[in-house]
Amino acid sequence: MGMEGYKFESHPVCRKEAVIQGEKYRITMLTPALIRLEYSEDGIFEDRATQSVLNRDFPVPEFKIVDEEDELSVYTEVLELHYNRKPFAANGLMIKVSGGEGGWGRTWHFGEEPEDLGGTARTLDMTDGAKMLNHKLSSRGENPIDERIEGSVPIEHGLMSRGGFSVIDDSRSMVLTEDGWIAPREAGVIDYYFFGYGSRYLDCLKDFYYLCGKTPLLPRYALGNWWSRYHRYTEEEYKELVERFEKEKLPFSVAVVDMDWHLVDDVDPKYGSGWTGYTWNKNFFPDPAAFMKWLHEHGMKITLNVHPADGIRAFEEPYERIAEKMGIDPESGIPVQFDPADPCFMEVYLKDLHHPLEEEGVDFWWLDWQQGTVTKVPGLDPLWMLNHYHYLDSSWKGKRSITFSRYAGVGSHRYPVGFSGDTVISWESLDFQPYFTNTASNIGYGWWSHDIGGHMMGIRDDELMARWVQYGVFSPINRLHSTDNPFNGKEPWKFDKITQSVMEEYLRLRHGLVPYLYTMNRRAHVDDLPLIQPMYYAEPDRNEAYEVHNEYYFGSELLVSPITQPQDRVARVGSAKTWLPEGVWADFFNGMVYQGGRMINLWRNVEDYPVLMKSGAIVPMKNMDDFDNSVENPSAMEVRIFPAADGRFTLWEDTGDTAEDKEENWAATELHYCREQSRFVISKAAGNLEVIPQNRSWKLVFVGVDKSVPTVTVDGEKTEVSTSYDRETSMLTVIVPDTLVTKEICVDFAEGLLMAETNLAERCYKILERAQTPYNEKSRVMDIVEKQGKGAVASLAAMGMNPALFGALCEVITA
Repeated sequence: MGMEGYKFESHPVCRKEAVIQGEKYRITMLTPALIRLEYSEDGIFEDRATQSVLNRDFPVPEFKIVDEEDELSVYTEVLELHYNRKPFAANGLMIKVSGGEGGWGRTWHFGEEPEDLGGTARTLDMTDGAKMLNHKLSSRGENPIDERIEGSVPIEHGLMSRGGFSVIDDSRSMVLTEDGWIAPREAGVIDYYFFGYGSRYLDCLKDFYYLCGKTPLLPRYALGNWWSRYHRYTEEEYKELVERFEKEKLPFSVAVVDMDWHLVDDVDPKYGSGWTGYTWNKNFFPDPAAFMKWLHEHGMKITLNVHPADGIRAFEEPYERIAEKMGIDPESGIPVQFDPADPCFMEVYLKDLHHPLEEEGVDFWWLDWQQGTVTKVPGLDPLWMLNHYHYLDSSWKGKRSITFSRYAGVGSHRYPVGFSGDTVISWESLDFQPYFTNTASNIGYGWWSHDIGGHMMGIRDDELMARWVQYGVFSPINRLHSTDNPFNGKEPWKFDKITQSVMEEYLRLRHGLVPYLYTMNRRAHVDDLPLIQPMYYAEPDRNEAYEVHNEYYFGSELLVSPITQPQDRVARVGSAKTWLPEGVWADFFNGMVYQGGRMINLWRNVEDYPVLMKSGAIVPMKNMDDFDNSVENPSAMEVRIFPAADGRFTLWEDTGDTAEDKEENWAATELHYCREQSRFVISKAAGNLEVIPQNRSWKLVFVGVDKSVPTVTVDGEKTEVSTSYDRETSMLTVIVPDTLVTKEICVDFAEGLLMAETNLAERCYKILERAQTPYNEKSRVMDIVEKQGKGAVASLAAMGMNPALFGALCEVITA
């Protein structure tokens, strides 16, 4: 029995012209830089898809074979392979790479472990930063009793390497069969993939995505804010919370209900614990379908937590029908064991256990698997089975597939969203998460969701919470979460007024960013460019790009440098070491303009965050001036433009939750700025116009510019608009009223749109005003800045002031 219908489209058979084969070896030249290496004593080679690899039918690359008596050599434009035709060994199989850093380290001998830039890990459960805790679970299963440090997070290998090559070992992965099931590989077979792309990181990633499958398109709602808390919510309490969010104008698109949606403490001890469950706790949720309908009416999707390890026991409401389907007499009370290696069980598990709950209103599942890697089939990981089949099954109602679970090895990018697990609340955990998220892109894993604010233990630190939410907004998925502790909720009103205002502002910003994020979602799917990209992707030959582990590109237009350390108590600012690539950059929030090509420390108070726009950046957003909780394609748009160079951005929109991604689903609106003409154009929307509003208003914010007067035309006819200028942030705002999306809007600046000069005195004054330093010292600093301008650095250094305050002032003076 198989699982017909539970399959990805795949093309696992390579072109025969790409194969070099002997009695016991097979070498497949997939691209000039990608080689498959197989060895089998029985001469049996695998042409089916595997858990990791789906497609091998690359166009045949050019290569040259030199076949000598004692050695086989193969040459491409970037690789040379030498092999003695014997069992693979370090002294008999070697590949040289043209590309990468310097001349050393570019030769790989079989069996050597490459030194790469890292990939990702299965989970961050029980970690404090990069350190893992040795722990025992409490009776509720969440709070560790023993907090001793045990080791470091085991980050697996990635594809990117300064040495120019990397290796994926696919020898032990299962085969995907034609009937939708899995099968073990032949024992003792070697199956490697050698990536020799040098510093062409994005080329490497693109070919990886073809080999292993594309990143799927996420449903639009996944890109808003998620609310999650491990707490015994009742239906009434959850509704009150959502209504409070609405009253505070705090948007959330996903409601997570942790394990107490089902029976937990009410389970008879004779059945074991209530850790696993599928029966609604009617004391908490008397009418589950009505509750979920209510959430949907309030603009929220719902996901429920499941720990499936204990199977289906006799106390469960669906036990009778599940037992009968599995050939067990319901009268016997014998539990239905969780057995992901049994296709009969998996089909019943999905269709008879989960589908009825989905028919009631569950949108997707949080698969909280924490019980190891063992099944009845040696080498078959139950986590991978859950991810694979739940993801493929989740579209059965005609909606876009999604699941929410931990990472299960190479190829797991096909099953978004990733749940990174239960982390300690600490600055160390916050500091580790950007690095961990960045390197995940090195193995194509682009949609991690972290417990924003941390999960457990630690101490209350309002500044830490503010910084974590800021990072969450500029991370793949923004999901607030906390453990079962009455003091550990992440509701903004539980924090001091400054932190509350920061959390609220940034949660609204995340909701506003959905149009930008959804276009980046499509870009990741169509163009194989993940939302999060480490700095070395764009500048692989710059050493500085490798020194900023936490900094990253956030889509095509923005650069983020997270603050992950406490602020200086005197200067009241935190800092982030930041590499600014060549060009001109503008702060997304305060409009300050920076010259690139240098390393710099960016200093920000707790209300602000280092997010920079590239020259020519165009960032389309939802205008959040009027609150609503919808993530649908908005009728009121905001666009931020940094007009230091020509810029172009195509806003892509569809209904947000279609089962299939078809070209005809999409509407495209092109936004472009021409610096020479000082003209910004919103082109007529094209494609499927049924998925977007007929009319839209546009709030256009030009960042880092002098005050200027625009002329706005709609299809060539002048139209009245309102404008305003904020001198403090050098932002010019133009409000275009409701306009048909089938008309072209042109914003012209007849006198040009000039970049604003940094007002040193005003910006330095703001820094000094907050600083906890003597008033007379502040006055002396202002006197120096006003008199010496950009030449003030040496005089300020001689004052011996607080280093953080000096650094913040220097950032402005040298911008």
